[in-house]
Amino acid sequence: MSLRVAVVGSGPAGIYTAEALVKQSAEPVEVDVLERLPTPYGLVRYGVAPDHTSIKSIANYLRKVLELPQVRFLGGVTLGSHLSVEDLLSCYDAVVYATGAMVDRRMGIPGEDLPGSVAATDFVNWYCGHPDVDPDRFVLDSPEIAVIGVGNVAVDVVRVLAKTAEELAATDVPHDVLERLGDSQVKAIHMIGRRGPEHAKFTLKELRELGELANADVCVRPDEAVVLGADFPRQIRGNIDVLQSWAARAPVGRPRRLDVRFWLRPVEILGADRVEGLKLERTRLEDGRVVGTGVYETLPVGMVLRSVGYQSVPLPGVPFDASTMTVPNQAGHVRGREYVSGWLKRGPTGVIGTNKSDAAETVRTLLSDLAGHDRVRPASLDDLLRSRGVEPVTYEQWRHIEAAEEALARTLGRGERVKLVGLDAMRDAFRGR
Repeated sequence: MSLRVAVVGSGPAGIYTAEALVKQSAEPVEVDVLERLPTPYGLVRYGVAPDHTSIKSIANYLRKVLELPQVRFLGGVTLGSHLSVEDLLSCYDAVVYATGAMVDRRMGIPGEDLPGSVAATDFVNWYCGHPDVDPDRFVLDSPEIAVIGVGNVAVDVVRVLAKTAEELAATDVPHDVLERLGDSQVKAIHMIGRRGPEHAKFTLKELRELGELANADVCVRPDEAVVLGADFPRQIRGNIDVLQSWAARAPVGRPRRLDVRFWLRPVEILGADRVEGLKLERTRLEDGRVVGTGVYETLPVGMVLRSVGYQSVPLPGVPFDASTMTVPNQAGHVRGREYVSGWLKRGPTGVIGTNKSDAAETVRTLLSDLAGHDRVRPASLDDLLRSRGVEPVTYEQWRHIEAAEEALARTLGRGERVKLVGLDAMRDAFRGR
């Protein structure tokens, strides 16, 4: 009897886990990859910026895993509403949770719940066509926007805000979203970090892309680009050099302006019925900690996008540590026949490829634990779903969605694909409507 494993989540962590199971198992293995959406690839599809086509090409690798004969994709299946942990354990020899980190951390300041104060992940999901976000969710009618954070997600967000619709037309941005971006009234974008340039989390490649923007002047204040000391790793030194070079040049009058700011922390989002401003406090380091100086300034922004870190959310019936926002585990083992992989296991660290070695560790643990154990599976997942009126989206149906997106791009004269928006449009695509 084959070893049967359910992997909950079809992002890189989940698919790398499926691949590791096929490669590492000495006995026949069958892997079902369960996903609440009709579409696989997780962050690669709904988190990578649309103009980063080389990163998005990782989907081509992940596709090959889903096409392995030992692997089955089951979309539209949700843990909690369709199935419980007990259901899965009755159908599989082991379960691996790999649902990632899906929400932004909050800043915890007054005014954070005002309309116009938004998690960066919501904005990213919007321009990436995530079905959880209505394409009408954002109206870019404010001349000034603040993005809080100096990591790669923040860089992606400000780059998309700074570009023209024409520059993004060849990407897979949903058409309704592209029209919203084309109507944008944004003239100034402020990217704000609590610490100095040497503490920024973006990679050098991502940072340099900002300097290549054709539609926006990128500005850094000389006094905020000052860095004490010179003994920095190569990556950080590169970031500092780029930022200081921008501080030494003058704007040339491009339609938009991107101000990259440091040593400022948000203390209050201002406004009565919606965001009307952002109050910031100048900061400094004291014994390695960021402290306020009592010097304030206010930016007249109409939107604040926070990008201060991701965190996972608890899964129904699965242990969760609220202090680390992860599932407690030992080398991927949670309890009994339950395991975890990816950001849900270790927190939101590393790059997409980091999930591959992480998944391999979890699978080694799983296979070692289950070696020699009898296979006892009293239930069939297919029968269970059928009895509950749940019809999973198959891999073949997902390919119909892809084909519809490619056809839409041809119709619109836009690149290789244009994402369908909404679950109804996706269902129509795989049902041939």
